[in-house]
Amino acid sequence: MTEDNIHTRFLEKHELPDILPLVQLLNPKLEAEVLSERLQVMFGQGYQCVGIFVNHKLAGVAGLWSLCKLYVGKHIEPDNVIIHPDYRGKGLGKRLFEFIDQYAKEAGFEALELNCYVNNSEAHKFWMNEGYRVLGFHFQKRIHD
Repeated sequence: MTEDNIHTRFLEKHELPDILPLVQLLNPKLEAEVLSERLQVMFGQGYQCVGIFVNHKLAGVAGLWSLCKLYVGKHIEPDNVIIHPDYRGKGLGKRLFEFIDQYAKEAGFEALELNCYVNNSEAHKFWMNEGYRVLGFHFQKRIHD
């Protein structure tokens, strides 16, 4: 891979079919139809998605929510972050977040904040290396199973 064949950009709602295989890797227990329906709803709620391409092939994605909370102010919450296994270890995650960091700075956000699954130790290492720090726990209570 060279600099010339890697590019990063915001994805559009009509590109959901390209995003879906990647988010399925993160959510293998959920059916593609369910994930597709949820992504469509999310895009209608202000969700944005950034993709990183290698030779015009989507190699990774990160969803972005724009939020404002009392304790942190205006911030971006990345979610559904994944680099396809064929492209891991090549610096694409770092490149993807350089793009997101620059966008956040230019748009006047104060911070980036994310959740990461407890059992995803590989991602924990990545986030720590990118300057993120652990602030607390994320809790969930399911209303319906």
